Amino acid sequence: MECPLRRRRVTSIAFSVLVVLSVAGFALFDGQAEVPPVPGHGETDVALVTLSKAERRLELLDGDGAVVARYEVALGSSPVGHKQREGDGRTPEGRYLLDWRNPRSAFHLSLHLSYPDAVDTKAADARGEDPGGMIMIHGMRNGLGWIGAAHRLMDWTDGCIAVTNEEIREIWSLVPNGTPIEIRS
Repeated sequence: MECPLRRRRVTSIAFSVLVVLSVAGFALFDGQAEVPPVPGHGETDVALVTLSKAERRLELLDGDGAVVARYEVALGSSPVGHKQREGDGRTPEGRYLLDWRNPRSAFHLSLHLSYPDAVDTKAADARGEDPGGMIMIHGMRNGLGWIGAAHRLMDWTDGCIAVTNEEIREIWSLVPNGTPIEIRS
């Protein structure tokens, strides 16, 4: 005769193993899809990217200023105000360029903002501070893409602009390197 306590324990262990293997599978294969092609200038309609920090809204605009695509985002953990220094949790404000991209970052695809510019660097130097850098538009941390849109429930980055993995794939394929981005409070 089998003991009910033993059966319950075996079932619990089997379920735990299944959960761990499922999470490991998501982590292993999340974001491993083929990297979308990088568009050249003139291959897409996107001429400008804008970010309203207060509205947590990123927009891709064509040359006439019409919205091509719109995304809700999460920002740095202390998003109010312009980025002043490394580690302040702020997303910079102003006009920058999306100057290069990383298909193999710790986050699912990332597009780099040209922060800090000469003005940011000079201001930080005058304060004796490091202005920070490596501000990106990116997807979820690799292995956590399953979180999806729920990531927008709070601002969680170190100053970057976060979207879902599906959204960063679309942005990646629509925005050429060298596209300006305007960030306002």
